[in-house]
Amino acid sequence: MLFAILLPGISMIFRGHIFKGLVCGILHLTLIGWIPAAIWAVASYREDLAEERHRETMRVLARQGRA
Repeated sequence: MLFAILLPGISMIFRGHIFKGLVCGILHLTLIGWIPAAIWAVASYREDLAEERHRETMRVLARQGRA
């Protein structure tokens, strides 16, 4: 998460959000835009984690339904 705060655009690109990462990187280039870019990157990171937890929950529930 520290990477998302320090280099928000690059962290988004590494997680597969190419267009968002480019926009976030451009926003990051301005001094005032760095704070919103960092907040956006952290929020996106947490959203990706929540989505992965949701997928894992759905996999477990699907396995239990077959058993």
